[in-house]
Amino acid sequence: MEYKLATEEDRQRFNKFVADFDWGDLLQSFEWGDLKSRSGWIPIRVYAEQSGRIVAAASILKRQIPRTSRCIMYAPRGPVLDTHNVELVNSFCGFLRDLAVDHRAILLKIDPPIPIEDTTSETNLRNAGFRPVKTNGFGGTQPKCVMQLDLDKSLDELLASFKPKWRYNIRLAQRKGVTVRLDCTKADLRPFYELLVETARRDGFLVREFRYFEDMWDCLVPPGYMRLALAYYQGEPIAGAIAYIFGNKAWYVYGASANQHRNVMPNHLVQWTLISWAKESGCKWYDFRGVSPRRDPRPDDRLQGLNRFKEGFSPRFVEYIGEYDMVIAPGLYWLWSFARPRVQAMLKLRRKLEATSEV
Repeated sequence: MEYKLATEEDRQRFNKFVADFDWGDLLQSFEWGDLKSRSGWIPIRVYAEQSGRIVAAASILKRQIPRTSRCIMYAPRGPVLDTHNVELVNSFCGFLRDLAVDHRAILLKIDPPIPIEDTTSETNLRNAGFRPVKTNGFGGTQPKCVMQLDLDKSLDELLASFKPKWRYNIRLAQRKGVTVRLDCTKADLRPFYELLVETARRDGFLVREFRYFEDMWDCLVPPGYMRLALAYYQGEPIAGAIAYIFGNKAWYVYGASANQHRNVMPNHLVQWTLISWAKESGCKWYDFRGVSPRRDPRPDDRLQGLNRFKEGFSPRFVEYIGEYDMVIAPGLYWLWSFARPRVQAMLKLRRKLEATSEV
């Protein structure tokens, strides 16, 4: 077994290994590391090779901790390897530990998209030195629970599998004259972003700055890994979505809609358009991304409306094993994972109280 640092010359074969892997995710691609490098992360791509063939890979993001010589390391939706192969898991994870030590990391975080039912993989990762991380209901850095629509049927059969109201809403949008463009250019990012900001204000969530979406376009569109869909009504954009595609898998990642004209159901038609695109692109499933867990969901969960929207397309519910940390420096890990969040919460509360007292 040979362990190597991937260079630019390895980009194509590294990406092919990840894309062809059963659950290989775009977040483990070379291009995702390129994207995150524009916001302060340092990508480190490594792989294991046996008889000239890649058998394991990890695209790791490194973030320096300010005013220290230490860092944190994170392999989003990685590492990518046969987690049932005990020998491979132990050897590759041992290599990753050595890499983390060399970079003076305090932890290496992973969250491979392994179903929670796969107890063999979970046990192997634990035995290789990873410990589970407790997260909130939605998940940690990446969603723990998702919904995936299997695309192993014809388009007509897929449409027939949707809930009746969803089929009706798709046809209603078409009858009302809503059209969806998939040939968007970078100039179309601005109207989409304005819709996203409008959605965020309405539904109470935060949005990244526009520059991030421009960077995302620059890194992911040229290799064909991202598609923007915009819905128009009476000549105006009223809804849109961004989807990723990598290998034979597609993900819906951002959705937006205007406050007006919601009665013409543009979001349903946008999703149907992207599902059709994913099917025609040869994808095996279309991932609706994060949803709340089914086990003991909170009655006041603000995501329930989003969950119901996704459920209308009759996807299957998938729960992953979640986040796992390999602890490199136990004392610093405790400060980072437990003490730091509590101090930050106390400072936030203090600022809030001080602001209130000044009124």
